[in-house]
Amino acid sequence: MAAIGSSNVGFQLLKKSGWKEGTGLGAQEQGRLEPVETRVKNNKRGLGSKEPKLKPKVDEDGEKDPKKPKLEAPKKAKLAAKRIRKMQEEEKRLQEREFEMAFFREFWPDNV
Repeated sequence: MAAIGSSNVGFQLLKKSGWKEGTGLGAQEQGRLEPVETRVKNNKRGLGSKEPKLKPKVDEDGEKDPKKPKLEAPKKAKLAAKRIRKMQEEEKRLQEREFEMAFFREFWPDNV
């Protein structure tokens, strides 16, 4: 590893703050003498990743694994049930809000 050149901005800042070339950083000058080695990371994997994840093989029918049973229908049914439940909850909330507004209109017709 090579030391940084005197034209480097970091080198200039260190010199201005009192650092002497050839000494380490820190109160007792015990720190690194050379900068940390860097390298460009061109992939979207994490910093500690060594190898890419293997993608599941897809056959010509578009199925990922013909041996596995299809779970699409139960999953779709579950999602549909969840959507219906959310719609029912929203309808109930709107009905409660309308009741509340009607109640206030009865006692304070000028405010609502």
